[in-house]
Amino acid sequence: MKKCWCLIGLFLVMACKPNTKKEHSTHDLERQSINSNVFLTVLGTVQDAGSPHIACKKECCANLFENPDNTRKIVSLGLVDNENQQTFLFEATPDITEQLKMLKKAASWPAEEIPNGIFLTHAHIGHYTGLMYLGKEATNATEIPVFGMPKMQRFLQNNGPWSQLVTEKNIALRSLQDATEDSLNSNCSVRPFRVPHRDEFSETVGYQIIGPTKKALFIPDIDKWENWNKNILDEIAKVDYAFIDATFYDGAEISNRDISQIPHPFVIESMAMFEKLPASEKQKIHFIHFNHTNPLLNEESPEAKKVRSNGFRIARINDQFAL
Repeated sequence: MKKCWCLIGLFLVMACKPNTKKEHSTHDLERQSINSNVFLTVLGTVQDAGSPHIACKKECCANLFENPDNTRKIVSLGLVDNENQQTFLFEATPDITEQLKMLKKAASWPAEEIPNGIFLTHAHIGHYTGLMYLGKEATNATEIPVFGMPKMQRFLQNNGPWSQLVTEKNIALRSLQDATEDSLNSNCSVRPFRVPHRDEFSETVGYQIIGPTKKALFIPDIDKWENWNKNILDEIAKVDYAFIDATFYDGAEISNRDISQIPHPFVIESMAMFEKLPASEKQKIHFIHFNHTNPLLNEESPEAKKVRSNGFRIARINDQFAL
């Protein structure tokens, strides 16, 4: 009888044990590592000031101060070339410490912690301030190539503390020219192009990232599409992946600032512009660079479901894309 009661007790314990098996959504399954010698990996998707946002009292941040979400890192892409055993970083964010670990881990060889080059889009805080961790207070790196346009270079050379990185030879500035392709190695090249944005300290650029067989577009920051001297539809047609500015889902998110002073393309505007594209073109589009208020940060939100049902994609950390 005692043995019988023990078996019943064991059954009850097992019946009450929570199911810890994680259910995978379709989007989760799209995020598995790819088998390619050359690929891009998403290292961050959030707008410059991060999520949770400093001094935010809104519901979107409330729980995150107590329970941080380690997938919410500031926007960055990594380029991995396993054949040439090189890595490159796009954007030097305040999250660079963790992002370089992620980039190293993505490589198939024992890659160095510091990449073979860093590409900057512009001088707003989420896109270049991670360079400070290359200085003597941190890694004390040696002549890490940092690629930027002429005004971006002058800003780093002539303003402390960034100028110290140059004089101490922690970084070595490498010049880029608008619409001019720059070869990185036998597999990869990069072409920067100017885009309209708030250029207080530097130009703002996007990048076309070119691999052996595929190309990607990276435009994390831009003003409204109609302010650009190029047609975004034409630019998407030239590539296989397009990572584009999705800072705000719509204007209703912002209640404490003048939205006209931060004129990014709303996601709802971009979807309307891209509405008539064939499904194959829509699938190229990966929205990225989300403000802390953007409901697309929650992939179960009605807005995220709408984006996906319309045929578009939402960039998520650790996504990988063969080049």
